[in-house]
Amino acid sequence: MSESLMSAQPPLEFIPPALNPWILRGCQQILPFWLQWQTNITEIQAKNVEILADLYQQFQQKKVRILLAFRHPSVNDPYCMGYLIWKLLPQVAKQKNIPLNGLIHAHFMYDRGIPLWAGSTVGWLYAKLGGTPIQRGKLDIAGLRSARDLLVNSQFPLAAAPEGATNGHNEIVSPLEPGIAQLGFWCVEDLQKANRNETVFIVPIGIQYHYVTPPWEEISKLLTQLEIDTGVITEKDNNQQLITDEKVLYQRLYQLGEKLLGLMEDFYQKFYHKPLPDDSNKDLSERLPNLMNVALEVAESYFNLQPKGNFINRCRRLEQAGWDCIYREDFKEGNQVSLVEKTLGDRIAEEATLRMWHMRIVESFVAVTGYYVKEKPSAERFAETTLLLWDLVARIQGNNPFFRPQIGKQTVTMTIGNPLSVSDRLTDYKASRRQAVANLTQELQTVLEEMISRL
Repeated sequence: MSESLMSAQPPLEFIPPALNPWILRGCQQILPFWLQWQTNITEIQAKNVEILADLYQQFQQKKVRILLAFRHPSVNDPYCMGYLIWKLLPQVAKQKNIPLNGLIHAHFMYDRGIPLWAGSTVGWLYAKLGGTPIQRGKLDIAGLRSARDLLVNSQFPLAAAPEGATNGHNEIVSPLEPGIAQLGFWCVEDLQKANRNETVFIVPIGIQYHYVTPPWEEISKLLTQLEIDTGVITEKDNNQQLITDEKVLYQRLYQLGEKLLGLMEDFYQKFYHKPLPDDSNKDLSERLPNLMNVALEVAESYFNLQPKGNFINRCRRLEQAGWDCIYREDFKEGNQVSLVEKTLGDRIAEEATLRMWHMRIVESFVAVTGYYVKEKPSAERFAETTLLLWDLVARIQGNNPFFRPQIGKQTVTMTIGNPLSVSDRLTDYKASRRQAVANLTQELQTVLEEMISRL
């Protein structure tokens, strides 16, 4: 937990995009070495890149505006997007005799919270690469205005993850947020007002990770450590770290999930006096939503928020409520704040951060179904679920879950989908804005789900 979040501070400042071509070129050169040294990725392949090359050519000819909507299963996705745009796209364009001019790049939207846990240097670098931040839990006027302007006027397309955050699942797409579709429609309107006739497209991009060799032994070892941490077994009982039989591993994974679920249920019932239904005879898929709801209620009651929307929406609102207690308007530079006021502000910030912890627990599990591994016990699904449980244990222990253990080398497959024309839906948008945004969001969801390879 970042110590900076335990003290009251001035409001979060908007970090304006400030693209620096020299820094961009440097990152383009470094990326392959970074992938080799800092990630477990050994190869990135992409399908249908010629679709993207053709769109980039039309973009440079001022015929289209492009919003790249990519899947977000992993924290490595931005590196994959960089490799796609900086390396694979120019290669395929050259092979297909599709002339592209100058730097090949894309602006991107990122969560304003990333520099809070990753460090201010990351915020600086994102700005120099043309990134624009957005606060997810509120109407971020500055962030939306910046993204809207980049989409309409920039020399490069704009990229964003419509899921809003990583979900840790290769084969499950989280419910998409409507902001991507809305940005597309705003772009169409802005172009019309400026008497410009470019067509606006949203381009779906799938990203999937596959282990080069199924890491059964590494999964087993990680399970063993989690079993010890949670009390399923003791160090003395540890005699199964090399067992790699899938049926045995599934039993261990399920037992670990039940143990953690039971510990968390007892935690909320005993210390937060939250009643939970007697689900002892029900499976994990039925018990988990009740626990997640209770965890969110603990935080919502503190911030005086009413439960509204799905789990993702509730998490976003809680995050913003916490930030409002930490990054305060009355603590702006130049305001006179007494020592006692500052100390009281720090106490509120500390309590808000502790309450946001409950939301972070839920945020890690919004895509967990309870039957993901059972329906297809592949190495990828075993690994994803085990790592999600590792995330939970890391958060409980107060550790940073963003630096996960790497349990095996992976290849990446990216798929460029057929572009969705936003301009063609303008009539529907004028008839009912909310319905048009919802329809386009659902279509994008369906396309991204259909792009998942389930081999």
